[in-house]
Amino acid sequence: MKKGFLAILFFIMFTFAIKDVQAQCSICSRTVQQLGEKPAKSLNAGILYLAAAPLLIAGFIGYKYLKANGND
Repeated sequence: MKKGFLAILFFIMFTFAIKDVQAQCSICSRTVQQLGEKPAKSLNAGILYLAAAPLLIAGFIGYKYLKANGND
């Protein structure tokens, strides 16, 4: 249980420690460059927000799998 808690704590710490992440594909980058800086930041934040849900679900499933197999 402590290992899982520490892993989640480190994940959260490193997630919020990242200041400037670019998560746009080349097509999105080219389109957003024409719109300006504020829409680019908003689109980038939206992409990162949408990417978080599948990663959290996969992490939860992995945690449950490892816990069920006695590898805690």
